[in-house]
Order: sequence, then structure tokens, then C-alpha cells
Amino acid sequence: MKTTKDALENLKRHGLSVEAYMRSALKRQKDAPKLLVEAMDYSLMAGGKRLRPTLVLESAIACGGSEEGNKSAIAAAAAIELIHTFSLVHDDLPAMDNDDLRRGRPTNHKVYGEAMAILAGDGMISLAFELIATDAEANVAAKLIAELAHATGPQGMIGGQVLDMDGEKKTLTLDQLQELHRMKTGALLRSACRLGALSTHATELQLIALTDYGRYLGLAFQIVDDVLDVTASAEQMGKATGKDAAKGKNTYPSLLGLKEAKHHAQLQLDAALHALKPLGAAAEGLRRLARFVVEREV
Repeated sequence: MKTTKDALENLKRHGLSVEAYMRSALKRQKDAPKLLVEAMDYSLMAGGKRLRPTLVLESAIACGGSEEGNKSAIAAAAAIELIHTFSLVHDDLPAMDNDDLRRGRPTNHKVYGEAMAILAGDGMISLAFELIATDAEANVAAKLIAELAHATGPQGMIGGQVLDMDGEKKTLTLDQLQELHRMKTGALLRSACRLGALSTHATELQLIALTDYGRYLGLAFQIVDDVLDVTASAEQMGKATGKDAAKGKNTYPSLLGLKEAKHHAQLQLDAALHALKPLGAAAEGLRRLARFVVEREV
């Protein structure tokens, strides 16, 4: 399917540019313990879709930015990938989800031990904000830092993880489940779009459009992730599957059934695409990404 192919090409192109920037950032850590940098590199360079940094760069393009991205957008794109990767490293720990496999290979703590995995995640957090503070344009750096910090913190991803753990073996309502995922997964996806807009000095109308798009996309992504946890294999996903049900976690298939969950994902996709209308043809890359998120099989 052409849409999927185009989306994958965009993810690869933007992913390679962000990876090159992250490698350069790691090389700057000359006085850091080598094993710490190695542990950070192990998870950062393990692959993945690079969806969040791609959303930053495509959102910047949708607001009139260049195809290559400006230094603020690149710094923000790398920063959000650092935050996302830290969250995966910490989520995989025995105290959290206790996973042995991530992106098709052993999780960080299985290779470097729990203490180093915690410290590697901590290092990624601090480096994320350092990159924006030092490499982004001075007149937008503070806004980018505030945006990413809010999406990461107690009212965002970290708060959502708390709700997720608290909800285990309880039956949540659909509204409660959506609120949980609005924070745990949706906050960073929405923030990626906002970071791209802010890095390009977007208008208020552009920022609103991308905020709405990111909100709907975030929910669609999580619904599809829940569906794939039921329908895909560990080999396809590069991580353990079927663990949500075993831990008594609330998911869209468990609450709504597979057919209705897929229908809800489609509704969120339709809403995300509608939100992009004010941005016109410049947002075509974002439209492809949204369709890919819902149509993906891994």
C-alpha cells in the first residue's frame, strides 16, 4: 500500500537524521563513564519506528519549516526520542513491567543490570533537556523545554504510568481508560506535534490543529497497540505480547472487544485527519503517518 510505503520512507529518513544527531550528542559526553554511555547507546540505537521524532519534524514542515528541519526542531526531535527511550528502559524493569525483550533484543537491565539501566534512563532524561537548552534557538528553547517537561511529568507520561499500575486487576470505565492513555501514551505523541509547531514559530491556528491531531493520534496509537498485543506474535512485535491480560491490565479489546476496538481506532484516525484540514497540503506527511499508525501490523 502506497500510504504505508510513503510513511515508512518518512520514518526512515527522519529517523536516520535524528539518530545521527543523537550519536553526535553521545560523543559529546567525553567525561561520562564509558559504561553509562554504552548503556544509553544500547537502547537509543536499538531501532524502533522513530515515530515521535518524525512527528516533530513533519509538524514543523506542516507549519512551513524546511524538509531538513531547523536546529530547534532537530534538537526537540532527539529530545523526545531520548525521553521515550528512557520510559521504555524503566518500564521494562522488574519493578514495573518486568520484560526481557525490547525491539527484538534483550532489555537494557538484562544486559547491564538493573542499577545501570536506571542510571541510563536518568542520563537520557537529563541529556534530552540539555540538548534543547544548548542547541535550540534561544527564543524558543524555554517553550520547548516547558512543553516536553509537562508531557513527561506528573500530568503526562509518568502520571499515566502511575494510573496504569494502579488500574491493574480493576475494571475501568472507557472514560477512565482513555484518560490513562491520554497521559501514558498520548501525552508524548501530542507533545511531539506541538514541539514541531513551536520550533517553527507556528500561528495559534496551526498549534491548535496540531494539538488536536496529536490528541486523536495518541489514542488511535494506543488502541492499535492494545489490539496488536492480542493479535500479533512476540517475533512480529519485537517484545513480549499477551502480558497485559496476564497482569490484569485494562485494554480496549478487553473492554470493548476486538471489533469495536478497531472501530474506535478508525474513529480516532478520522478525527485526526479532520484536524489537519487547516494546514492543507503541507500536512500530507502527517496524514500518511496517521494512516500508518492505524493500519500497521507491528
